[in-house]
Amino acid sequence: MPTSTELLQGTLDLLILRTLSLEPMHGWGVAQRIQQVSKDALQIGQGSLYPALYRLEYKGWIKAEWGSSENNRRAKYYRLTAAGRKQLERELETWDRLTAAIGLVLGRSMEA
Repeated sequence: MPTSTELLQGTLDLLILRTLSLEPMHGWGVAQRIQQVSKDALQIGQGSLYPALYRLEYKGWIKAEWGSSENNRRAKYYRLTAAGRKQLERELETWDRLTAAIGLVLGRSMEA
């Protein structure tokens, strides 16, 4: 089962941006959503998640605000910015080209 350290370089950013495109959420929620949607195939550790969130915030692709979590604890909630939405589109296009190229090299058709 791949962990965040085994993901392709830059893939974690793409996963976080995509997850936050659905709704704002706190960091733990981002990790849980990725794990849930991937059917437990991807598990993002705190040591990878939070540096990635800070990096994306520094780049202006996400914005953080303090709020209360489901259990009334103080938590930082992250949301995608307009620049983040544009970056997500660029990242998705790059991902599509990359996976298609890898599929060709592996002899696997990406078309159904």
